[in-house]
Amino acid sequence: MASSPITDFYAGRNVFITGATGFVGVTIVEKLLRDVPNVGTLYLLMRAKKGKSVEQRLEELKKNSVFDRFKELQLESRLSKIVPIEGDVGLEHLGISSKDRETLIDNVNVVFHSAATLDFFQSLKETTNINLRGTRRVVELCKQLRHLDALVHVSSAYVNAYITDVEEKLYPSPDDPEKIIQLADTLNDEALKELEPKLLKDHPNTYTFTKHLAEHEVANAASQFPCGIVRPSMITAAWKEPIPGWTISKNGPQGFFMGASKGILRRLPLDPTIIMDYIPIDVVVNGIITTGYYVNSLKTKNAGRPAELQIFHLTSSTYKPFRFEFLKDKINSYLHDYPLNSAVWYPNLRLVKSLMLFRLGAILFHFIPGFFLDLVTKIGGGRPILMRLHKNVWNSLNTLERFIFTEWHFDSKRLLALSKTMDSADKKKFGIDIGELTWDEYFANTIQGVRQYLSKESPKNLEKARRKDKILLGLHVALQLAFYYGVFKLIVGLTGVSSAKAALILPLFYYLFGLI
Repeated sequence: MASSPITDFYAGRNVFITGATGFVGVTIVEKLLRDVPNVGTLYLLMRAKKGKSVEQRLEELKKNSVFDRFKELQLESRLSKIVPIEGDVGLEHLGISSKDRETLIDNVNVVFHSAATLDFFQSLKETTNINLRGTRRVVELCKQLRHLDALVHVSSAYVNAYITDVEEKLYPSPDDPEKIIQLADTLNDEALKELEPKLLKDHPNTYTFTKHLAEHEVANAASQFPCGIVRPSMITAAWKEPIPGWTISKNGPQGFFMGASKGILRRLPLDPTIIMDYIPIDVVVNGIITTGYYVNSLKTKNAGRPAELQIFHLTSSTYKPFRFEFLKDKINSYLHDYPLNSAVWYPNLRLVKSLMLFRLGAILFHFIPGFFLDLVTKIGGGRPILMRLHKNVWNSLNTLERFIFTEWHFDSKRLLALSKTMDSADKKKFGIDIGELTWDEYFANTIQGVRQYLSKESPKNLEKARRKDKILLGLHVALQLAFYYGVFKLIVGLTGVSSAKAALILPLFYYLFGLI
């Protein structure tokens, strides 16, 4: 494999990764092993879970679909570079044993901190412990590492969600982190919940609030060793690598494509004219790896002293903006080009601009069908989940409204400037410029990726699924005809008008139902 500045930097260097079992973390692992053949040891912070040791969890990790292409290239021998470190960012000293800690102190050169709790509804106590104190614990470990060349902290573009035009800079801390930690340690969840509005101020939830505070933990250490912060927006399926459309995340568009392809999600509260900031997972990972190299290179240029904290937005809104109006006439076509054999009804997704209209539509198109499908599932001995799923969505709408209907503009000039300085070989291997991304092609691949990696349907059964899709279309049309015939008979029965006049009223009902 051809040499390049970034591959040369990581050759022989040992990397410590938190959040390694998550969407970002596992993709970092795959990318480093595939494209940096001489990378040193990858130490992955993992916790024993559900009666499984970290060694058992590592074996499960190696079976992740992210390694499918990796295995096709017959690179499995490189998996031996992975060493699990038992621990947890939510525990003091990261829960790492003295022996493992000494191993890290003596050997680690680069740290990627991607562990976080992403739950918008989690308590301030939990988010403070994981996002804020977890970052502090990682920074404390970094201060002990004898050969540290770079720390890259994975933040979020939405840490500054209280403003809509965001620059690649550190904004003032929303509060004193010591005060927040003390409150989280001394108050129970109920007392903290009462204080939340006063503490969060303009922050929409505890996630963005504590992730913002965490950035300042990294900034405080930037004078001691090279530090970089990357701020991805909504991380979506792979653009190019390891496979176009690959994903294991159900967040954002992947989740609603999954529900829509099943035929159970039929309405989505979303304004198609608003810019939605999506960024592919492979671009995010390339940005993280490139930042690690870059912040170290600045130290070299700065007579061996760390340069100022580097912050980059991994975003699309101001450079390659995406609006669903680009796709609103194509989404359903994609769903029928790549249908699911496990679909329960004919997919037909419609975007609704207001929460009120969405709620009306949800009653008719989600709750009523969900009730009957759950009933059938229960009778058949299965586990009914649709009503619970739709209730969860319903209950979360008020909290998510700000993210659904707000348009943010994340400036990414510094990232694009960094891209221009990259070696030509690095631009190909670790590309962070999405200028050539074509959104319609990207989402066509995403829907195929959702089908294969989330819904677990092989491309081999596609023709069978298409035949079923045609049958579901026939049933869908028949049900619609029966429904409007029922409306027609109801109009005649309730008003006493003639059939001819009722037929003239029917298009009005068709139009009104079309709004929801």
